[in-house]
Amino acid sequence: MKTLPDNPNLDHLRQQAKDLLSGLRDSDTRATLAQAQSLLAEQFGFRTWTELKSEVDRRRGGADVADPGLARALADRYGLGAVTGEMRSVARADESGRRWTLVTDRGRWAVRTMDTWWPIVDIETEVALQEAAARQGVLLPTPVRSITGAVLETVGGHTWRVFPWMPGGPPMSAPAASAVTRAVGEILATIHGLALPVDRISPWHDRRFSSADWPKLAASAAARRAPWAAALADVAAALMELEALAAPVPVPVPGPVLSHNGLTPASVRRDRDGRLIVSGWEHAGGQPPAWELCEALTQWTVRPGGRVNVAGARAMVEGYRATAGSLPPMDLATFRGAAVGLLNYVGGQVDEALTAGDDETRRHFDRSVSHLLAHLPTRGTYERLLDIV
Repeated sequence: MKTLPDNPNLDHLRQQAKDLLSGLRDSDTRATLAQAQSLLAEQFGFRTWTELKSEVDRRRGGADVADPGLARALADRYGLGAVTGEMRSVARADESGRRWTLVTDRGRWAVRTMDTWWPIVDIETEVALQEAAARQGVLLPTPVRSITGAVLETVGGHTWRVFPWMPGGPPMSAPAASAVTRAVGEILATIHGLALPVDRISPWHDRRFSSADWPKLAASAAARRAPWAAALADVAAALMELEALAAPVPVPVPGPVLSHNGLTPASVRRDRDGRLIVSGWEHAGGQPPAWELCEALTQWTVRPGGRVNVAGARAMVEGYRATAGSLPPMDLATFRGAAVGLLNYVGGQVDEALTAGDDETRRHFDRSVSHLLAHLPTRGTYERLLDIV
């Protein structure tokens, strides 16, 4: 589920709806802005565009302000210059930490805590990937090193990292327009073409973190009166099909390369010239190129209910092929990483919803789980994508 920033901007939401409309019109030229707005509201976990706008009004101006001493300490440690304004939160904490923005006399900076970060490769390996990708033309915010040369620093009891703030629009949405998905395919092929070595496949895409019994989990959710319990029961069979696809296979798996490992619409924005900015590199890790391409297809081209933006899917593989020279061999088994990652995410969101400690957190994860279950790709979705490519 998409997450609203701490100080949401209605103009950004309108832009996201327009971008989404372009993707919808790849498949249906009669799609309307109202339909795109409704779909975008669903992606944020709301029933209607009106409900989403009401939430924006409720949360506007809700960013937290950091202690000025912390802001100055961060600026000093990273050599950012003199602080000229408040350090404000950007969004709620995610799986790594929380994002903030800091303004100094040298510019604007994106700073974030990394307190709950689970790295797959060491930080210098991750930074080397970003620097190599940037040299090949991938647009990204290059990590800032501290005055001691470190990427990560502990300040005020938190672990931090810093990036230059890159002006741009809101994160992208799926299904994206074919012009966007072609550019994503080109970016993915560029990263894979670096062929940087890595010693393993990312565990997120290679190992189930729990052995969920989905029908029993649905019954447990019903006993707790979770609002999404019936929806989970309805898709339990589809989740079990994905579990079968996610099971380890006895045949050799193609070797992984070091890659972004999470090139989803949430990690991509447009700059002022319309170019794609790629962020979210902190989860860099190993994947076989075919696995990551398959996951990107599911993330960027699948519409609610498992429908596929055919033009968008074809454009992505065409962009990849034009840059790489060829496509990696793809079959249903190369969707295993996508299935494992999806099941890990669904399981994690269900657990968060069932164990939430306060009403606001529970509402957030209830919306997330409801959205996930209503828009769940299936084995049939993967087969459809294979037919297209």
